[in-house]
Amino acid sequence: MRISTQSFFERSAAGMGRLQQKLFQVQRQIGAGTKFLTPSGDPVAAARALGVSQSLAETAQYAASRSRAGQSLSMEESALQSATGVLQNVKTLIVQAGNGTLTAADRGTLATALESQFAELLGVANSTDGNGQYLFAGFKGDAPPFVEQGDGTVNYMGNAGQRLVQVDVARQIAATDDGESVFGAVQGSAMRVPAAAAGNGGSGVFSNVSVADGLNYTVTFNSSATYTVSYVAADGTPVAVGPQVFTPGQSIAVAGLTMQIDGAPIAGDVFTVQDATSAGADVFQAVRDLIGALRVPATDAAAMAKVLNALSTADVKINNAHDNVLTVRSAVGSRLAELDSLNASGEWRNIVDQTYLSELQDLDYASALSEFAQRETNLRATQQTFARLQSIALFNYL
Repeated sequence: MRISTQSFFERSAAGMGRLQQKLFQVQRQIGAGTKFLTPSGDPVAAARALGVSQSLAETAQYAASRSRAGQSLSMEESALQSATGVLQNVKTLIVQAGNGTLTAADRGTLATALESQFAELLGVANSTDGNGQYLFAGFKGDAPPFVEQGDGTVNYMGNAGQRLVQVDVARQIAATDDGESVFGAVQGSAMRVPAAAAGNGGSGVFSNVSVADGLNYTVTFNSSATYTVSYVAADGTPVAVGPQVFTPGQSIAVAGLTMQIDGAPIAGDVFTVQDATSAGADVFQAVRDLIGALRVPATDAAAMAKVLNALSTADVKINNAHDNVLTVRSAVGSRLAELDSLNASGEWRNIVDQTYLSELQDLDYASALSEFAQRETNLRATQQTFARLQSIALFNYL
């Protein structure tokens, strides 16, 4: 078979071109560090790699969301820790104020100290997350949630919303708590709150209060010697027990109520024992009422009874508020712990996906370099062979 010179050159050039193209492809793979340069190079692996890349992107987004939620919850936990400390200080001041040797000036000094604690607690309740958003404002994070009015009362201007963050495929977590549930609520197990009516004129002082059922009680003195206990039964029926004979210092025990009243109540004096919510769960109002009671000079037994009764009421309310803040703080801690767990599982999932993605598309450099050397040798040998063959002619042997 005779092969023309032109055909020889064309076939040789085409063969060397193919070898050079394959060598260039391996060289590009080495430069890019990937098994395939385009999806057409390995359609199945490319499709799987796309799915794994999307999973990695979602994992990264969830990790970023958990980071933001963790930052917000950490700042809330810090604020709640401060609130816990303030309420503990208030409880200590209440105990000090109950010292019978204190003068009106001493109680005024304690009231001033309570004013400072009140301001600190209000500042904690209006804490921000560092980005201008108020932690305890619900969805109204751009404005202070607690606003003090001219009369000293504090109004909650936020709402009951919780900012939820998607921290995993099927898990949303609350990154904040609304202020009403923190500073204006109590737990279901909160102590019942005894109180003396503001208009009491006698020197009766309550103590040793307990309730064996879930009812609210009212003790009304008909005279300095008799009283009537009224309540609403579980079936909604109003009940009044009395008049009963009053003996100072002797326990009143009617239905589920036990209460001791010392001193000398007068006709019209009223004492109540209510569940914590009915008695008012606003911690700011509890502190403000206590401050007001300590600032009134106790010049006689009736005035001193008002102070002592106010202290007892405030003590129970502050204890309930303190327990509520601790419960919320515990819930925040649980959410932070859950975020840590989700971060750990997210990191593990990320490692697994990265490993699989590497298996799909990362180049085996040892094999690729070996193939490159082999193809380069083949191309060089082909070129040298072509150079020798094209120089062979009959005239060279004449």
